[in-house]
Amino acid sequence: MPTDVIMPQMGESIFEGTITKWLKKAGDAVQKDEPLFEISTDKVDAEIPAPVAGVLTEIKVAVGDTVQVNTVVAVIDGPLTASAPAPVAAAQAKPEPSRPEPSRQEPKQPAAPKSAPASAPTPATTTATAGTGTDVVMPQMGESIFEGTITKWLKQAGDTVQKDEPLFEISTDKVDAEIPAPVAGVLTEIKVPVGATVQVNTGIAVIGGAGAGSAAAAASAAVVAAQTPAPLAAPVHEAVHAPEPGHRLRSSPLVRRIARENRVDLRMVPGTGSAGRINKDDILRYLSQPKPQPVVPAAAQQPAAAVSDLPGQVVPLTKMRAIIAQRMLESKRTSPHVHSVYKVDMTRIARLRDRHRAAFEQRHGFKLTYMPFIAAAAVDALRRFPILNSSLVDSSIHYHANVNLGIAVALEWGLIVPVIQRAEQQSFAALARAIHDLAGRARGKKLTPDEVQGSTFTLTNAGVFGGEFGTPILNQPEAAILAIGGLRKEPVVLTDAEGNDTIAIRSVQYYCLGFDHRIIDGADSGKFMTEFKKTLENWNREFE
Repeated sequence: MPTDVIMPQMGESIFEGTITKWLKKAGDAVQKDEPLFEISTDKVDAEIPAPVAGVLTEIKVAVGDTVQVNTVVAVIDGPLTASAPAPVAAAQAKPEPSRPEPSRQEPKQPAAPKSAPASAPTPATTTATAGTGTDVVMPQMGESIFEGTITKWLKQAGDTVQKDEPLFEISTDKVDAEIPAPVAGVLTEIKVPVGATVQVNTGIAVIGGAGAGSAAAAASAAVVAAQTPAPLAAPVHEAVHAPEPGHRLRSSPLVRRIARENRVDLRMVPGTGSAGRINKDDILRYLSQPKPQPVVPAAAQQPAAAVSDLPGQVVPLTKMRAIIAQRMLESKRTSPHVHSVYKVDMTRIARLRDRHRAAFEQRHGFKLTYMPFIAAAAVDALRRFPILNSSLVDSSIHYHANVNLGIAVALEWGLIVPVIQRAEQQSFAALARAIHDLAGRARGKKLTPDEVQGSTFTLTNAGVFGGEFGTPILNQPEAAILAIGGLRKEPVVLTDAEGNDTIAIRSVQYYCLGFDHRIIDGADSGKFMTEFKKTLENWNREFE
């Protein structure tokens, strides 16, 4: 039965793709998941696998053509048999696309109920395994997320686990998350080692019933190597094809770009694809492997009190760090950045905070910081000057209906921006609670994908580390971002109503507004910052 191969959607904001190469020609036999064609979008280059096995009977889209997502680019007739149709001559000149993302072929995980608390972690999905336990599978953390990387196993094979107890940690292109066990029992098998990247719905572990302790003990020795960051083996159904001497390396543009950015010699990367082709999983697997370190003679070794053993080492980027690097480059290439710095007298805010902090903490159960004051002032200014709360999309300015306020949170392993949705509808206390809650759950890897997307304006606190101010990079597709400098006391010249000058010690803070000069001019930024400054210096809002 013929199967249409369509242009996959590679992300929520990607609506088209360009065929850059056909890896098969009309009449060729193809296997399910075998690389079929390569595409390029405004975000990534990718190698697309065949959705089914069979014979490629028709290529509808030629190399170099750009088509909308869900456009039929080829036809596969299957299943693969000796009676496969003959090649279509007219189609051989055209390239063919591949299947949609794997999540199009596999059922998505059910979304969490609307009534579920925002802090509830996403559970790993399960499927019943006849007579042997329950499969734990890689959960789908959002509609546009198709894979995840295991960053840490919190249990070992043979351990008893309770339902909803943290089982493992994953990293995706949206969030790092701690995933709880879907059922209670004994972790009898770990199928995917730390550092491996797998598609959603892939089985990564097995939890047996209460009586599975003996099975767990037997499995423990077999899987202990999988719990360490040792060199990662390919899945058992894939054969690793090392290129023969003189053999041309085969890889996708995405793989070559990752190799170039990480200074990897692709000749060192085993390819698991057809004829030794190196795919994205292969290069990421290679990057995740610990590289051998030179043996240092005992006489030359550092004393036990050495501060750090990192100098001289080469440490591959984590998945989160690699994504941050990619997005920062994209932002700088996309938007002409301009920065404007304002000094704000925060003395009134500092005094109000000191006066009310004890009562506020007693009433609400968390400390009153400066951030909710700053957030509330920013939201007020954004409502007055909505051009700062917009995005440039397809040569049109999109003014956002709500202020979805991103709050950048520094983590030990990177940076994440959780979002306060519809911040303009929040009271001061609600803003303060949301900031406290999101920051805490970000550091605890408890955020959901919905909580880290959709921001329209971002606050980033560079001053928490003591800096005067920072010059931030835009969080695309936002048009503006505000960096908060360090709060410190300075001598300031004050002028009274009669024009008399005096010098006083004041609490001051520098703020740097970064904005997209394609749609925001200096006058717009000046009006926004003047309103923001006035709100903070003349604060008259309630604390509830």
